[in-house]
Amino acid sequence: MLPTPSTSHITSYEPAEDSYLLLDTLSSASETSWLQTHFARTTRTPLLLVEPGTGSGVILAFLSAHATTIFRRADILSLGIDINAHACTATTQTVSTAVTAHNSAALYLGALCADLTSPVLEGSVDLLVFNPPYVPTASLPALPTPLDKVSDGFESESHLLSLSYAGGKDGMETTTRLLDALPRVLSERGVAYVLLCAQNRPEEVMGFVREGLGLRVQSVGWSGKVAGWEKLTVLRIWR
Repeated sequence: MLPTPSTSHITSYEPAEDSYLLLDTLSSASETSWLQTHFARTTRTPLLLVEPGTGSGVILAFLSAHATTIFRRADILSLGIDINAHACTATTQTVSTAVTAHNSAALYLGALCADLTSPVLEGSVDLLVFNPPYVPTASLPALPTPLDKVSDGFESESHLLSLSYAGGKDGMETTTRLLDALPRVLSERGVAYVLLCAQNRPEEVMGFVREGLGLRVQSVGWSGKVAGWEKLTVLRIWR
């Protein structure tokens, strides 16, 4: 089992079951085999790894630190994106510490404070990982303004924290925006891993990805829980 990056410096947005499920899925024997075959070195072009909504940065750090084991190649460029400036700061520390600790050759490009894939160039992303705000809620929190991003007040922090879990109707409003962007941002070899809970209706989402977006999709990870909407699923989506 590959070691999980340290998040001892994190005071909020600590990784939980959903993050660990993504780590377990991406490092499983079946998925690393698939990724290594899919990204077999045929060109000198490095792989661009993007994580929108990084939170603590543990997923981006894990993939960057263990790039050689997971992808069987070290020419990885990693980029984090989060609407919360505090999360961007945490991500930079988590990734930088992990890459140094494991002497990884992966190059961390930094963390951008932005909404989902808005700063990403068309057709540029080779691997995208998304752990969304998937909890069904009556409404979505408003996206922060520039003033919110620098505020350290309790109300501002609570609002930013709600963005990490509140998913609106069926918990899918933010995830749907991300899925809609995949045909634009994924490269020809692009792959996305997206986490869902049971109340997000994964089977319907898979149908939408196939029929609505024209992409391939497969369920490749499960939380193993039996009861309630907290049962989690990881989808692999690719061209």
